[in-house]
Amino acid sequence: MDSRYLRAFVAVADHGGISAAAQELGYAQSSVSAQLKRLEAELGASVLVRAGTGTTLTDAGRRLLPHAREALELEERMRRAALGDRPRLRIGAQESLAHAWMPEVLVALEYGAGASGTGVDVELTVGSRSLVERAFGAGELDVTFQYDNGVRALGPHAVMGHDRTVLVASPGHPLAGSAQVRPDQLLAYDFLVAEPGCTSEMLVDRFGRDLLAGAHLSMITGSLSALLRLTGHGRGVSLLPELAVARELETGELVALRLTEPLRPVSILAQWRPRLGLAERPLHALLDVARRADPLPAAGRPAEVS
Repeated sequence: MDSRYLRAFVAVADHGGISAAAQELGYAQSSVSAQLKRLEAELGASVLVRAGTGTTLTDAGRRLLPHAREALELEERMRRAALGDRPRLRIGAQESLAHAWMPEVLVALEYGAGASGTGVDVELTVGSRSLVERAFGAGELDVTFQYDNGVRALGPHAVMGHDRTVLVASPGHPLAGSAQVRPDQLLAYDFLVAEPGCTSEMLVDRFGRDLLAGAHLSMITGSLSALLRLTGHGRGVSLLPELAVARELETGELVALRLTEPLRPVSILAQWRPRLGLAERPLHALLDVARRADPLPAAGRPAEVS
């Protein structure tokens, strides 16, 4: 099947219309339309519904899309291999991990922490948990790093490390001067979380939901930076991985509240796609470097964490 047809199809799926796809690809709109018709003719099925308000995928189109992305990625890997270029590795990471940990892992990989012959061109996508999961599911990423929130892994996966969890507030918060904070004391204040199912809410679900029954949750959608700034301005408290707030704790913009109930660490989970061709070796070098960069070595973890 002609890769031009698949590229036109994926562009329409990504941009929501033939006109926008044509502009992205640098083709005339009529050319993209013709390529899509040839694709449908070869498949014997309609993959798009064209309407005045845009273009949507049919059921057949939705089934085709991940395979089309995979075929285009295979074509790119073959091109790189033929030209002798370094393989490409598309990495996705939650913003809370990319905030501090992921850059150090990538720099260590680039400067030889992995085995020899593992040079790779890295494309890093940073975003919310839902964005990273959606991109991986759509075939747009080769490997992802997330805090384990109980989601079903879509491919091979393993725990890379662990991170402490900390309850943070502004230095001027009424609870900041307390030697210890009881969970019931938190009920008078907003509890800030970044998005439904995000790391901070997941930590509440796993470690503190019973303790915080009745607490008022305020959603700060899509931005860890906004959540940290609002917490720093005294708008509430937030339960976060230590990596996400290490700089703010060091500079004094935020302070850690000491809860009477202990908080267990949270796992850092990687999942990846099999059969990455020449990128397979760099992938496993990356995973090895990530394991060695565990923010919380075994000696610092409670016995029940595995």
